[in-house]
Amino acid sequence: MSETVAKKRTFKKFELQGKSLEEITAMPEADFVKMLDARARRSYRRSPKLKHERLVKKLLKIKKATKEGEKPKLVKTHCRDKIILPNMIGSVIGVYNGKSFTTVEIKPEMLGHYLGEFSITYKPVTHGRPGVGATHSYLFKQMMLIIYKRNVFVFKS
Repeated sequence: MSETVAKKRTFKKFELQGKSLEEITAMPEADFVKMLDARARRSYRRSPKLKHERLVKKLLKIKKATKEGEKPKLVKTHCRDKIILPNMIGSVIGVYNGKSFTTVEIKPEMLGHYLGEFSITYKPVTHGRPGVGATHSYLFKQMMLIIYKRNVFVFKS
């Protein structure tokens, strides 16, 4: 019998504009911002907000305090307009959606997006099965006709 060697599964490595995750995390924040789309660049350039700086500082502090291989503690925030930067990768953030905090674990694929994109502010509509309402109303009309024909259905004024 011939022995078959099991192929090792290779996973796709993350890249952003041809740069690996290690290169992105090593580069200065200003260089990373140049890689983003125009909306994110403009937002970053125009508004260095104190609340965003406090959030990043808190995330880094908690990330340093966690042991290797563990998830960091949740950090709650209302900052939905914060752009996800490389130093935030691996953090766990509770993003407020107007009613509750949605837990978001920051992954490399989220770089350059806003926190609010991962915390939906509305409940998506789930429509019922088609035709169910029509069949029930039709059934009810048939029952009413039967009752009416038997003269049981009498209006009193």
